[in-house]
Amino acid sequence: MFIRKDNTLKWKWIILGTLLTLCVVLAGIFFFDKPLFDFINNPACNPNVPDTTNGLCVMALLLGKIFRWKILLGFSALSIIVFFIYKAVINEYDFRYAFVKIKNSYVFYILLSIVFAGGFAKLLKVLIGRARPIFSDPMLFNMFSTSYEFNSMPSGHTAVSFAALVMLGMLFPRIKWATWTLAIIIGVSRVYIGAHWVSDVVFGALVGMLCADFAKALLKKLNAK
Repeated sequence: MFIRKDNTLKWKWIILGTLLTLCVVLAGIFFFDKPLFDFINNPACNPNVPDTTNGLCVMALLLGKIFRWKILLGFSALSIIVFFIYKAVINEYDFRYAFVKIKNSYVFYILLSIVFAGGFAKLLKVLIGRARPIFSDPMLFNMFSTSYEFNSMPSGHTAVSFAALVMLGMLFPRIKWATWTLAIIIGVSRVYIGAHWVSDVVFGALVGMLCADFAKALLKKLNAK
């Protein structure tokens, strides 16, 4: 979204997109987070005591379990290890060759975008310290808190999901519509189960998109040397 076909970053668009997103986030905090949360959230879909008879609830909770930072990170890392071993073995245990192949592999692009998004989202969560919807106050903050209850902004699930799926869409443009749709569904599901405010999800989506673009631009530049 913020990267050209030659893999250089659109800095003007990045600045403009960030400013617009921050305006939306502030508007959410002061105006529309509460009413939109009440409209989207399903109180019966509590992660601790879920309504297993509700199909949407089950799907939302399942997405939350699959698209966690640790799960995506672990799956990507495992894929890279398998890929590395495979390339080394078929090339008479040439580990240097396998390493070069890994740096250019699609799975490494996805892994780096996940690392960037997860790490940056964690940092922002602590710095911002926004209270989760369980407090029913979208304007409640406790900056520099490491407590789960005050780590709502940005949505980590949304950030890593957008990072991984936007990157996947860039690598395989024909399925971009599907990857973006899934990323949006994951973001909405975080509000549906009551884990985040809408502006948390919007902010998380921006973080994910930017991290995917930065990861691709960085790797393309390094691999071109």
